[in-house]
Amino acid sequence: MLSPAEKQNVQILGISLDTHEESRVMAEEIAKHPGQLDFPLLTDVEHRVVDTYGLSNPAEFKAGIPYPCVYVIGKDGVVIDRFLDESGVRATNEQVRAMLKAAGAVS
Repeated sequence: MLSPAEKQNVQILGISLDTHEESRVMAEEIAKHPGQLDFPLLTDVEHRVVDTYGLSNPAEFKAGIPYPCVYVIGKDGVVIDRFLDESGVRATNEQVRAMLKAAGAVS
């Protein structure tokens, strides 16, 4: 995970297709265990972000479920890097840190 100093230089956001209420309930469940969410979870119920970035996974059980992915976006709004594995593999913490390091966001 990021150190407190590094968190000042980076903003991490999660995006979910769940409603705000569903996301709140999930965050409360996660908080009961070690590793609670320490970043905002945004909702994309209308699939605006998922569709804009072409992330819908046609193999999912429910239409429109996105591939798990990570985007590193600069302050200018330009995508610097991304991790997307269409087999459903999620980026590890080490992979995300390497992406942020390459972008100059963390040391």
